[in-house]
Amino acid sequence: MTDALLARVTAALARIRNPRLENDLISAGMVRDLAVTDTGGVSFTFLLSREDPATLVREARAAVRAVEGVQPDLLKISVQDPGGPPRTTHQAPGAPLQGQTHGQAGMVPPPPAPIEYPELGRIIAISSGKGGVGKSTVSANLAVALAKAGHSVGLMDADIYGPNIPRMFGVFEKPPLAGGKMVPLEAHGVKLMSIGFLIDRDAPAIWRGPIIMKIVQQFLRDVAWGQLDYFIIDLPPGTGDAQLSLAQSCNLSAAIIVTTPQDVAVGDALRGAKMFERVNVPVLGVVENMSGFTDPVSGRTIDLFGSGGGQRLAEELGVPLLSQIPLQPGLATLADGGRPIVVAEPDSSAAEVLRALAATVAQSVSRGHSLPILRG
Repeated sequence: MTDALLARVTAALARIRNPRLENDLISAGMVRDLAVTDTGGVSFTFLLSREDPATLVREARAAVRAVEGVQPDLLKISVQDPGGPPRTTHQAPGAPLQGQTHGQAGMVPPPPAPIEYPELGRIIAISSGKGGVGKSTVSANLAVALAKAGHSVGLMDADIYGPNIPRMFGVFEKPPLAGGKMVPLEAHGVKLMSIGFLIDRDAPAIWRGPIIMKIVQQFLRDVAWGQLDYFIIDLPPGTGDAQLSLAQSCNLSAAIIVTTPQDVAVGDALRGAKMFERVNVPVLGVVENMSGFTDPVSGRTIDLFGSGGGQRLAEELGVPLLSQIPLQPGLATLADGGRPIVVAEPDSSAAEVLRALAATVAQSVSRGHSLPILRG
């Protein structure tokens, strides 16, 4: 019963849109700690910034009260009192919370400060605006290159809907447990964790927002990563629950935006970069993948996917173009076989560019180095 009620409540909240974010409450990460009971009780924390319409709290309350099986008297919505801890409210719509004036009713500060994970070292998110641009390939080879340079590296596959890291490293076992925590698997000197290790390879990943948030938090909290120098996070494409969950759950050191030279990919990547601006995460720079193919016979470079897109994106964002990774014959086949190109063909042009990228990243996010946050 509770699963069905939870699904109905989640669906009701997902039908309410935040006009400022142009997204629903669930996808926008505005509902946290959603729980239901066998007796029809519902509780959750509602996160509302001062820029959001105050009416959203009232809409959420009314929508949940109307759900079949919910007992209105057992509805508890926790909000944050400015300058104080979260408070539970049952009061009438529009009534101020304790410590608020009527003009502040429904207004709460942003989510609590992210948790520090000093043992993870520098936490770097690899992002793309759309799929198919080689984000996971960049993540995998960057992690391996950093490990080959002598650093302790972890790679977290946060692409919940399409986890590719297991295949790219040729690792498919279930992680063991030790001391109540999952032990990350390891390949090519990199510690790995992915939802792909925990579900059947052909199982469809059908996850709601709250489940994604829990998975992300568990991968941060409940995995025995040990002491790392760098923690690479392969994000899903676009801007959604996983990205918001990470920004709210840990202090990201920086984000790297991966694109191809195509204008379509660049436009999507721009929106992804602006998301990091919104959540105060520094953007280290842009990586242009599939930037050109050099004919080994003639030496002529052929721009199969256009040219200049990465540079244009970097200039628009005011960040560096970190690298341009050339098209490399056999790179996809190597990735499918669990052999990152920096290991399988270390003397190739793509491997050389990826090693240079790792060196640039290590230098740019060295401890004590402050990175600017985008301001559009």
